[in-house]
Amino acid sequence: MSEYLLEVQSIEKRFGTQEVLKGVSLSMHKGETKVIIGPSGAGKSTLLRCVNLLIKPDSGRIFLDNQEITAKGVDASKVREQIGFVFQHFNLFNHLNAIRNVELALVRVKKLSEADAHSRAKNALEDVGITEDLFTHYPAQMSGGQQQRVAIARAFAMEPKIILLDEPTSALDPELIGEVLRVMEKLAEQKSTLLAVTHEMGFARKVADEIIFMDNGVVAESGSPSELLTHPQQERTKRFLGKMRELYGSSEGSN
Repeated sequence: MSEYLLEVQSIEKRFGTQEVLKGVSLSMHKGETKVIIGPSGAGKSTLLRCVNLLIKPDSGRIFLDNQEITAKGVDASKVREQIGFVFQHFNLFNHLNAIRNVELALVRVKKLSEADAHSRAKNALEDVGITEDLFTHYPAQMSGGQQQRVAIARAFAMEPKIILLDEPTSALDPELIGEVLRVMEKLAEQKSTLLAVTHEMGFARKVADEIIFMDNGVVAESGSPSELLTHPQQERTKRFLGKMRELYGSSEGSN
């Protein structure tokens, strides 16, 4: 039996002639927060989609709670019930209000009663700072920050074993980023298992157990926030962090 909740072993993925992932490996214990950083095109989002089986890896193996989820015959939809996924662009149902967006999967996938689904959805929304007066608002009536918090509540309400966050603040106006980061920090403090792709270095420094720097389809370097952000070993990591400092004025990025 593995001690890890998640094990990714030598995952490779190509699209046509382009190699996007070139033997990526990582592992996570329950309750850990790991942050993946790196330039556009490094393979970060593709890696998350492989973990969630939205994309099938060409080779390599992925284990979730000691089950190989990349094995032949595994029901991908059953696997996804155990993995929360928060997308960059919210992916809410525009024809459903906030609380119904959270309730729907609880009823259809978890098979909860409408009453139990409503209760759990209400608690999840309140946990991410969505007040009751917003429960009946539709996505078009909410700010981007509110929509992303509803999306996080929807993932969290399913009680997944791990939550994947794919650049959850990158589509937000700058003044809305903080409210989503605070929700992410709260989840980390509650010892949810989080694997996040983000450029928010302040968040990474504050809550990550490990930061993983990806470049050109490989894990180029990894380490604790103090190690990787303050004393990177690889020249490519140093250049990337230098660019982040140029953009944000410090090594911590925007937060």
